[in-house]
Amino acid sequence: MSDKSTAITGQERGNGKFPKGLVLRLFAYLVAGHLFAGFLYLLFSLGGQN
Repeated sequence: MSDKSTAITGQERGNGKFPKGLVLRLFAYLVAGHLFAGFLYLLFSLGGQN
């Protein structure tokens, strides 16, 4: 067997911290998703008034 089957420790993962790019992407997706949901809500609420 090879040594590649060893367990991953905190050192290889960055000591439990998320990568900076992942955090920024997640934040951007959350903001964009909420803005899109707000736009759809506004669109349907204004369209339902007629």
